[in-house]
Amino acid sequence: MKFNYITIDGVIGAGKTTLAKMIAEKYNGSILLEEVEENPFLSDFYRDPKHFAFSTQLFFLLSRYRQQQSILQPDLFHSLLVSDYLFAKDKIFAYLNLEDRELLLYEKIMSLLERDIVKPDLVIYLKSSPDRLMINIKKRGRAFEKDMSKEYIESLNTAYNRFFNHYKETPLLTINSTKLDFVCNSEDFEIILKMIENKNAA
Repeated sequence: MKFNYITIDGVIGAGKTTLAKMIAEKYNGSILLEEVEENPFLSDFYRDPKHFAFSTQLFFLLSRYRQQQSILQPDLFHSLLVSDYLFAKDKIFAYLNLEDRELLLYEKIMSLLERDIVKPDLVIYLKSSPDRLMINIKKRGRAFEKDMSKEYIESLNTAYNRFFNHYKETPLLTINSTKLDFVCNSEDFEIILKMIENKNAA
């Protein structure tokens, strides 16, 4: 495989972390996972988005930036790195959740940080329906996600689709995973692997 760095992204509940682990295992790669549960503001945000949006956003931005700096250190034992988030997608949440004054400050910070970010060789966007996303979220039963509304997921899904419909920074593979069960169905996982290998050969 000529890809050294693959990033998987999608709306909450799309299965990006699970798929990232499966791909890393398949190709004997290393993995970089977003530290979602480390954000101390997240449960408050889902309960009261207006008051906790900026602190939640800023924590995620700085956490993601710190993680991304580790990519600059080469892994001597693996030729492939798989991540379950794209740094640039941070803006999706910012524009969806922040007020105008907060957004101005966010943009100033983001413009300084994104200069140092390594771009992936391939971005995989796991596209899904809001209904399927809500089923997946409920199934995994994370305490901090229990107050998440379907309306929020629908708005997030629309924002993700808009973002990736205009995304041109790196090669992009969009996979509609609404009807795929790549965890329990090996044939579905093979379909995804075939799509990746076709991109790799292009």
